[in-house]
Amino acid sequence: MSAGTTPERTPEEATLRRDLGFRDLVVYGLLFIAPMAPVGVFGTLDAKSHGAVALVYVVATIAMAFTAFSYAQMVRVAPRAGSVYAYARVGLGKGPGFIAGWMAMLDYLLIPAVAYLFSGIAMNSLVPDVSRWVWTALAVVVTTLLNLWGVRAAARVGFAVLAMEITVLVIFMVSAIVVLATDGAQRGWLSPLTGDGTQGTFALSAVLAAVSVAVLSYLGFDAIATFAEEVTGGSAKVARAVLFCLVLTGVLFIAQTYLAALLEPTTSAQLAADPAKQGSAFYDTVNEAAGTWLHDLVAVSKAIGAAFAALAGQAAAGRLLFAMARDRRLPKALSRTDSGVPRAALLVAAVITLIAAVWAARRDDGLDQLTSVVDIGALTAFTLLHASVVGYFVVRRRGEQISWWRHLVIPVVGAAITVAVIVEASGTAQVVGAIWLAVGLVVLVVQRGREPAAPQA
Repeated sequence: MSAGTTPERTPEEATLRRDLGFRDLVVYGLLFIAPMAPVGVFGTLDAKSHGAVALVYVVATIAMAFTAFSYAQMVRVAPRAGSVYAYARVGLGKGPGFIAGWMAMLDYLLIPAVAYLFSGIAMNSLVPDVSRWVWTALAVVVTTLLNLWGVRAAARVGFAVLAMEITVLVIFMVSAIVVLATDGAQRGWLSPLTGDGTQGTFALSAVLAAVSVAVLSYLGFDAIATFAEEVTGGSAKVARAVLFCLVLTGVLFIAQTYLAALLEPTTSAQLAADPAKQGSAFYDTVNEAAGTWLHDLVAVSKAIGAAFAALAGQAAAGRLLFAMARDRRLPKALSRTDSGVPRAALLVAAVITLIAAVWAARRDDGLDQLTSVVDIGALTAFTLLHASVVGYFVVRRRGEQISWWRHLVIPVVGAAITVAVIVEASGTAQVVGAIWLAVGLVVLVVQRGREPAAPQA
């Protein structure tokens, strides 16, 4: 199979409708990532990194750049809806492919739940009389209906939402610069990169521990690859969109967290001692520095933006379930399409997301519980992605001529980074990830046991 071509399918195999261009891919990627993604985890990252929150995003952007490059390599040779599931299948084999998809499933099903919870928290801060779980459930229903309508329609609505988010982000950044020029900074000008000193000296381990959470902000650029079968003009567009989204959001994340950290009146030590304040730290900072009007504007933008980030995430989750079901790795019913839309898979993803999001919204520690486990699935899948590049180009020697830099050095370094972040993740996340992996291995063994034996020669 040549790069950039669509794999052959049997006549009965379900297919998706090609409706998306480069701009649509970027819109979906930026929606899923969300230009103001750090808002929800700013306080947590500030506390974990000892105040070096901007440095956390510098490191996280570099770490994710290796992963984005590996995605760009594999989407050209396996432009299929399953993303990392499809890449691991062609690079490592069916077994590792299933495990990659299984671990990515943990990520893709729970990321939307986190985003919906962010939306509920933001709306609850504006209308406290309505419980945040009600706002959370409402966001799930509205965005699910848009996804069932079709990928093109959702992309059109998403473009308007994305424009609003970027406008609000620009307003925040301009307002922050004005406040800093007028009143000065609450912390040292280099503290967002070196730490605020209230929890001792700079600690690289603290920064890496925060990176394991910050990765959550980037998860979405990879989901662009799940739309590979719905893009017009070839998989090269998908590769460009993946890299473009990562670079743009990395710059935006670093800039906004740097400014917010300078305005933050609460020290990282105080945030670490009072976890209840971490979720609203960004909003509290904006309210203190610029006033209620900006606080409300940011909250509304975050509520709407997070809901549409979940929309993109739910769409990606549905396509992962669809791809695995089409290969008989999940129930066949999930591979059905209606007018080119995988509605059965989307509905299943929506129900799972709704249950997880509402459960978390009804708990005081729900946000921490969700974010602690989401990244493990993604990081494990990313590690297998890097291994797939090596397996496909170097070990199996398929595709184009081997480039030791692109096909060995970059993926090996990328895998080392993702493994290092997994090691620094919370114990809870590691345990949940290990249990999910063990269940996946059991499912794989059962599936192999049911496969018919190969005919003897």
